[in-house]
Parts: sequence; C-alpha cells; structure tokens
Amino acid sequence: MRYLRTVGSLAFVLGLFTCIFAGIPWAVLVAHDPPVPVWLITAVFCLLGGILLVLLTVALEQRGKPVPPVEAPPEAPEGTVLLSTTATVAGREISETLAMVQGHTVFAVWLGKDLSALVRLIVGGELTEYTEMMGRARETATRRMIAQAAASGADAVVNVRYMTTSVVASAAELLVYGTAVKLK
Repeated sequence: MRYLRTVGSLAFVLGLFTCIFAGIPWAVLVAHDPPVPVWLITAVFCLLGGILLVLLTVALEQRGKPVPPVEAPPEAPEGTVLLSTTATVAGREISETLAMVQGHTVFAVWLGKDLSALVRLIVGGELTEYTEMMGRARETATRRMIAQAAASGADAVVNVRYMTTSVVASAAELLVYGTAVKLK
C-alpha cells in the first residue's frame, strides 16, 4: 500500500506542477481556441488519478487497522549521557552544574506525504506522515543535545524539555533543552 500511495503522490505532484508551470502559460500564450494538447490532458489525469490512488490506499489502510501498542523506550547503554525530566537523577547526586545544552531541528514532509495526510483528515485516522516526521525530528534534536552535553563532559542532562512550533504548513521546528550536570 505504501508503494501505491507513493506512486499516487508522485503522479499528483507531477500533474500539479505540469498544469501550473506549463499548462497555465500555454493557455495564456495561445490566443486561439486550439484543441488541448495531449501532454496537458495527461497532466490533468495524473493529478486526478494521483489523488484518487492516495485516497484509495489510505482508506484501505484505515479499514480495520488496530492501534499499535506503545513501545517502551530502549535502555541507555553504559557510558552515555543520562536524561531526566526532573531536577535530579534518581539514586545519584549532582556534583556540578555545567551549562544549558540544547538540540534543534526543523523537519518537513514533502508535498506527496502532505497530500496523504490531507486525505487522512477527510477519512479519519492517525496522520502517520506527521507522526513519523516528528519522531525523526525528536530523535535528531535529542542526539544533538546529548552530543553537546557529552562535549562539555556531562554525565547527565536534567530538566529536559521539548518545544515544538509550526514553521510553515508542512514543517515543524523542534527544540530540546536541559541543564548539563556532573554526577558523583
């Protein structure tokens, strides 16, 4: 299904851009009433067919699909920087506060995935395109914060906080920050 949805998304995007950037100028420049060229007819069918294919694949995927269970986060391997959303690390004492550390990224989905998400708004269901995008953004920003903390010699980052804002319709900014500390 994912392959068909990708094909539909590509057909939609190619048809849309052909209609906008070639079809409209062709219609403006041609003063007479000639027959519509084959390439423009093909572009319109790609645009409409792509929307239909994405709509059908999303609807088929949503039919009777169970909600996946929430997975527990993996354990941190030895020697890594610990993360805590509280001001302390359970069972450990903070010996030194080093600095504020942060990780930042801006992620976007391409127009084809944005179309799939738009269709899901109509038929209902989880917007998996945006869920995946935000998951990748969170992982990237967290890795950047951990790298900054490790570079400062930190054992842990406490008071970890995540913030997100919408940059444009299909893009989100994600910022993670906290205080790098040394542990006893």
